Amino acid sequence: MNTKEYISSGIIESYILGLASPDEASILECVMKNNAEVKAAFEEAQKILEDLATAQAVAPPADLKSKIWNKIQQEQITELPATAVSEEQPEHHIKPVNDTFTAAPEKKSGWKTYAVAATALFLVSTAANIFWMNERAESKKQIAQLESQQKNNAIALQNMQQKWNMISSPEMKMVMLKGVEKHTESKAMVFWDTKTKEVYLSADTLPKAPEGMQYQLWAIEGGKPVSAGMYSEDKDAKIALSTIPQAQAFAITLEKKGGSEVPTMENMYVMGEVSS
Repeated sequence: MNTKEYISSGIIESYILGLASPDEASILECVMKNNAEVKAAFEEAQKILEDLATAQAVAPPADLKSKIWNKIQQEQITELPATAVSEEQPEHHIKPVNDTFTAAPEKKSGWKTYAVAATALFLVSTAANIFWMNERAESKKQIAQLESQQKNNAIALQNMQQKWNMISSPEMKMVMLKGVEKHTESKAMVFWDTKTKEVYLSADTLPKAPEGMQYQLWAIEGGKPVSAGMYSEDKDAKIALSTIPQAQAFAITLEKKGGSEVPTMENMYVMGEVSS
């Protein structure tokens, strides 16, 4: 627990109101000796309590002293027990000061005052906790975003390394697929292993396939299209889609998820011839 969390935990208010356990009080006193921020928070909380107690204090009625004095004289005349005063006036205690009498509010009233002050401090502490929790949540959110970005960067770097390995391999033939009339901005790259005849596809620049649709690669040999596998982002340039022994060209169409037996020509995006 750091300093801000410790201050906002409510231990300072509990200590001031006498509600802290001996262990909690001992720890707080030790912390205040070594942490100026905690000590300043304690002094501020103490001042707030005192100010609230003063603001909530209720002054006794102006004629209360004379009423009590008259009552005492009446009790002396009738020789009633001295405790009668406290029984009939339970809400006040009498104490002599310089041969006069002043009325002190009952102890319960003081506790009510401190209860009000404690409630106010509790609300302030709660608000501070909420603010601090929101700050922590925002920090965690930013950290999560940075971690996600770092993870995406690592994946992108891994993909680039994979593609570079393919490009630099003497056994790999590259076939550039360019956008057809309706999709002139689209493009993709086929990597065809001349030794294993495995076909890899890099098509991460194509528009994201709509829900329920998927890109399908076709190999064209003798004017006839043959399915060369279904593309997905997790396979991009990493997993072979199929094995194609011979091909004069490659093309990509957008089909229903799972693929089609024949290409939907109006949904063709890119096409490219295999150089000899």
